[in-house]
Amino acid sequence: MRAHRSRVITIATILLAVATLAACLTVLLRRTDGGSDDAGRPVPPGVAPIDLAREVADYTGRFGPGHGYRQPGRADREDIASAIGMLLDGQRKQAEQRLSQRDFTVRTVVDRPSGRRLVEVADRTDAAVTPRGWGRVYLDLDHHPSWSVQVPHPGFDLGTEQLGVRVLRGSPGGILVIAGAHRKAGVGNSADVAHRTDTVFHAICAELARRGMPGIQLHGFAASAAPDYDVIASTGAGTAAQPEGRELADALRGHGFAVCRAWVRSCPLEGRTNVQGHAADADHVPFLHVEFSPTVRAGGQPAERAAAAIAEITRRWAAKPVKD
Repeated sequence: MRAHRSRVITIATILLAVATLAACLTVLLRRTDGGSDDAGRPVPPGVAPIDLAREVADYTGRFGPGHGYRQPGRADREDIASAIGMLLDGQRKQAEQRLSQRDFTVRTVVDRPSGRRLVEVADRTDAAVTPRGWGRVYLDLDHHPSWSVQVPHPGFDLGTEQLGVRVLRGSPGGILVIAGAHRKAGVGNSADVAHRTDTVFHAICAELARRGMPGIQLHGFAASAAPDYDVIASTGAGTAAQPEGRELADALRGHGFAVCRAWVRSCPLEGRTNVQGHAADADHVPFLHVEFSPTVRAGGQPAERAAAAIAEITRRWAAKPVKD
């Protein structure tokens, strides 16, 4: 009787192990064959499954000073920005045609870790020997786009591009706008998109502001620039985002960060000359200019806590109607 019970227990244990192994293999196959995203939903035909963090890392990892940027003409900037507007208006075919004329591609992707569908707008020259460096945009397809997270200095303010991915994943309705070159890639400051109005990055951000979409722009500072702080929060050139700024500073403090509030005291790197902030102010749209220390931008728990604090603001933005 005891031997029979032992055999039954052994067989049950083996069956349980086999079932567990089968489940693990099923998940692994789903992740590698593109059949389902990590949220368990089937990936529609023609939709590319990606890991957005890895995609952005591969993209920005090629950036460097002294190369990879060509200044766009006015027609380039206006056409690309207006095409982004067409995508927001649901006019995808027209947007694709206009973007194609400017050597940009449009595709639908699924970010497997979040399960969210996105429209990717990318410069065709990114993989060329001499890329133009005009940037990339990701728009949330599963929710009505209503706010933006902007990364003007990828590869220079290290880690801001990955923080941008975390912020996009943290709330519905986001648009991630990434500059296409290192800050020092062009002649003079031509690739410093935070301080130039003649860039594709600025044209896109200005179009979003014109549509009433609030934005948060991510920057990084050297530890020696503000040794007493982890974050420097500012509303840039305007004051429309002061309520959100106070809420964000409180949320960041609640997550254990020391925050310098530029509307309360003099802080370094307040972003008063930021041109996207000026455009938002002209349209009376909330804009937040946020600088992070190297520790926060390095990833891991500090970056997760920072993104969680930002999500308290972006979720509120997502719930508000956007003007046409």
